[in-house]
Amino acid sequence: MTMMNARAHTAYRGWAKWAAAATAAFAAGSALAVNDLKGGPGVNQLDLHEPVTRIAASQMWLHNFMLIVCLVIFVAVFGVMFYSIFKHRKSKGAVSANFHESVAVEIAWTVVPLLIVVGMALPATKVVVAMKDTTNADVTIKATGYQWKWGYDYLKGEGEGIGFLATLDADQRAASDSGKPEKVDNYLLKVDNPLVVPVDKKIRIITTANDVIHAWMVPAFGVKQDAIPGFVRDTWFKAEKIGDFYGQCAELCGKEHAYMPIHVKVVSAEDYTKWVEGEKKKMAAKADDPTKVWELAALVARGEKVYAANCAICHKADGTGAGPIKALDKSPIVLDADHAKQITVLLNGIPPGMPSWKQLSDTDLAAVATYTKNAWSNKTDQIVQPAEVLAARK
Repeated sequence: MTMMNARAHTAYRGWAKWAAAATAAFAAGSALAVNDLKGGPGVNQLDLHEPVTRIAASQMWLHNFMLIVCLVIFVAVFGVMFYSIFKHRKSKGAVSANFHESVAVEIAWTVVPLLIVVGMALPATKVVVAMKDTTNADVTIKATGYQWKWGYDYLKGEGEGIGFLATLDADQRAASDSGKPEKVDNYLLKVDNPLVVPVDKKIRIITTANDVIHAWMVPAFGVKQDAIPGFVRDTWFKAEKIGDFYGQCAELCGKEHAYMPIHVKVVSAEDYTKWVEGEKKKMAAKADDPTKVWELAALVARGEKVYAANCAICHKADGTGAGPIKALDKSPIVLDADHAKQITVLLNGIPPGMPSWKQLSDTDLAAVATYTKNAWSNKTDQIVQPAEVLAARK
């Protein structure tokens, strides 16, 4: 008995040490865990996102209303069923009634469900109609889905003429590729160029795509709209709070679907005006004279920056590509002395994988073409001048 007690005591001590270690590990893991992302997903989130538009608030109310209605129906139906089973069970000597047809019952189980459906359909229809009313927008923005980034063009309203691409932050992509990413609140949601909009203004989003079907979704706005190649769809939102709000492509669009985040920065009217002015100054600075003749070194240096910002995500920094993404190192089109071949690809793309880069300036396209022709093992000493890109656009 003493030996058994000793063994039990030893086992208990071992279990206690394991439990203490497990508790410490759990505490350490909890300390390193990410926090709720304001405007984005929360840790162990069960409910819908906190709404910042009236549409999103209406959707949340409708969602909760439907849940309550379904819960009441569930409790009523199964309550009566289980009560009947318990109360009128055979062991208590219950004898089943023998009856046939009942006009009252027929009317009741036709009218009551009809009233329930109508009661659910009316508020739902009201919300859906409001979601589709894209008229009288203050700002209209086209969101174009690419594999795997978003392109934004401000078409109407303050900011008209501004356009840029929004790509997953390079550091977060590298962290994901490493297999050991740091625990950050906005993991795979940080982009290089967020979409900026003013608060309390109706923003119309026109969606389309360059290659495959994508979907522009920001849960806090109550917005999800497919972006389909060759088609134009639209949706809208009116943010009532200043802040950063996040979403993702919600349509499985290929192997890098998870690397296509959406970041919308809602700012005050004054800050939005300042942002528009700043962006237009940047555009004016980038509007180089396309007739300028560049030297090789200067064009390669500029092209390296353009490549890192727009091309390296797919073609990799070393130009080797991956899977269906073709390598640029030793590429016949890149090495070809006929510059028009590569310029055509840059301007028009090659669906479904290669997007069009018409939104870049003539000088940026010439620079990136020159860079790829002289980077890695592609030592061609060829120079693509902006004038060649300008001529190809016509």
